[in-house]
Amino acid sequence: MSETQPAKPAAPRREHARTHHGDTVDDPYAWLKNPEDPETLDYLRAENAYAESRTAHLADLRTSIFGEIKGRTQETDLSVPVRKRGWWYYGRTEEGKQYGIQCRVKAAGDTPPQVEAGVAVEGEEILVDGNELAEGHDFFSLGTCDVSPDGNLLAYAVNYSGDERFTLRFKDLRTGDDFPDDIPNVFYGGAWSQDGSVFFYTKVDDAWRPHQVWRHVLGEHEDKDVLVYQEDDERFWTGIDLTRSERYLFIVSGSKITTEVRYLDAADPTGEFTVFGGGREQGVELSVDHQGDRFWVLHNRNAENFTLGWTPVADTTQFHEVIAHDEAVRLESADAFEDHVVVSMRRAGLSRVGILDADGNLTEIAFDEPIYAVGLGENPDYESRQIRLGYTSLVTPSSVYDYDIDGAELHLRKQTPVLGDFDPADYVQYREWATAQDGTKVPISIVAKAGVTADGTAPCLLYGYGSYEHSIDPYFSIPRLSLLDRGVVFAIAHVRGGGEMGRQWYEQGKLLHKKHTFTDFVDCANHLAEVGWAAPDRIVARGGSAGGLLMGAVANLAPERFAGILADVPFVDALNTILDPTMPLTVIEWEEWGNPLESPEVYEYMKSYSPYENVTGATYPAILAVTSLNDTRVGFHEPAKWIAKLRHESPSSDVLLKTEMEAGHGGRSGRYDAWEEEAFNLAWILDRLGKA
Repeated sequence: MSETQPAKPAAPRREHARTHHGDTVDDPYAWLKNPEDPETLDYLRAENAYAESRTAHLADLRTSIFGEIKGRTQETDLSVPVRKRGWWYYGRTEEGKQYGIQCRVKAAGDTPPQVEAGVAVEGEEILVDGNELAEGHDFFSLGTCDVSPDGNLLAYAVNYSGDERFTLRFKDLRTGDDFPDDIPNVFYGGAWSQDGSVFFYTKVDDAWRPHQVWRHVLGEHEDKDVLVYQEDDERFWTGIDLTRSERYLFIVSGSKITTEVRYLDAADPTGEFTVFGGGREQGVELSVDHQGDRFWVLHNRNAENFTLGWTPVADTTQFHEVIAHDEAVRLESADAFEDHVVVSMRRAGLSRVGILDADGNLTEIAFDEPIYAVGLGENPDYESRQIRLGYTSLVTPSSVYDYDIDGAELHLRKQTPVLGDFDPADYVQYREWATAQDGTKVPISIVAKAGVTADGTAPCLLYGYGSYEHSIDPYFSIPRLSLLDRGVVFAIAHVRGGGEMGRQWYEQGKLLHKKHTFTDFVDCANHLAEVGWAAPDRIVARGGSAGGLLMGAVANLAPERFAGILADVPFVDALNTILDPTMPLTVIEWEEWGNPLESPEVYEYMKSYSPYENVTGATYPAILAVTSLNDTRVGFHEPAKWIAKLRHESPSSDVLLKTEMEAGHGGRSGRYDAWEEEAFNLAWILDRLGKA
């Protein structure tokens, strides 16, 4: 080690024991939980300095990758305008500026205006300029950004720390002036009344759970705001929304497995909300949308993959089924328009979209690629006969389509430009199926540079998540090209715990089946090596948040399989967190992981896989853990404790901790800052794969 390199940090071990179900467990790094302790902050800074010194040889590579990302990105760009009443709304970015700008122009006709990057749009009105709002701050994020139904008012919310507590503000779009109303500590989302006189917003409790809905009359002081609804069951979050028809307000309360909906005529914002249907029923989830004299309802009562039907507005207990339950098709959402419903679903591991007409006929929209991702885009116009869709694949940049219902035709409105010599034909994508330990077939999505063959020599980055029924669908990434062009194969392991193969796929990877997520991932890595898509000794694993739990678990389960593991904001101290109901979001999580406070079986099961609990003296692959000091979803202390324990128990292992000191769960907020962060990560990955 040179004289200029900082010494390897060693966090002091302090006595701290947890006793539960007769089990006493030492937790010597529990002190790292306090973000205000100067010793904690000094330790994090020391780890940052050490990570920088250990990766200093990658500085030129990081600069090159940042330049590649920047060079492939059209920095001055615009989104495809979307119609709402008399306006076209769109977002745009400008070269050299970190944040987006939200705009609109008056509408003339049904065809979106032909806006061009770098060309001023005649009649443009700027709603929110993130660059102006962010001035003087190291971090900035925009929460709510919602125009009133009449188009005259804007509700928007700002945050400057990454802790996801926003300040709500209001703007008169006719004059450009802000109202004096300034409401602190609000959460995401919100909804206008039909006449724009009232805005509803949500607040969180001390555990960061959105639990209250408040009513604010525009122009009045926040002290006069009225608490409309409070959710007291700590397993449930709550939110509010205005239907696309702008006829009804919905308060939705949901746990991981149960939903309750309340509704109110949006023209009567001071009225009482009515409970939908029979009210809360444990284990039954539902979503509701409005159309004419009916509510469309998607639910899973006696239907694991959900069923779709409607109820009369006048009697929400009378359900009329339209699409029956199908074991092979997971119905995910139903969005109602004036005379049709857009149904989003999943079959055979791929997302699908269909149009349900007034006669109950479902027409699925077809796409040519073998693997892809498609979903409903922004569609605020209730009367529209065109449906905005978002589409991508591993080789196709994000694309915006309008589907003409009358002509049954797709119209490509825009594909994200990729500058330089990019050609989709230079890349190939595949679908493989690994066989899990119990015989289950697990899908793997693969992309590589054309010419890279499955001969067992290519380095591979394997990504995974596998929780909350969240699907990691095949998607395009400009930064990923910096890997592919250097001969790296990129693969997504669609492990159980996600939603790729339907509700059963999720159920088989949660609670007391959680270990399937981890063993599936290792089986996918083994499969890639066996069929030649990865050199056996050149596989790096990556995952974030709950996918970071996956990374920590496979590090303990199969350290010899991976050349490196990158864990983004990783949930690696799972047992201690889920044991502490005062921690943000813990009680909400019990239906995902189990409640170890009440169940000795859950306690022992979680203890057997929680990464922090299972660190040993084994030699681990190189590990890079990336976290943020102001993360409210996965506390920075989790990876900090994990790395400290790894370094103590396995001193020969190469483990690094990198903490963003001014960021939240999503990392740094500005796009150039985010590119720098990703360039750091990709350079580390390439180094571990022998491609630096």
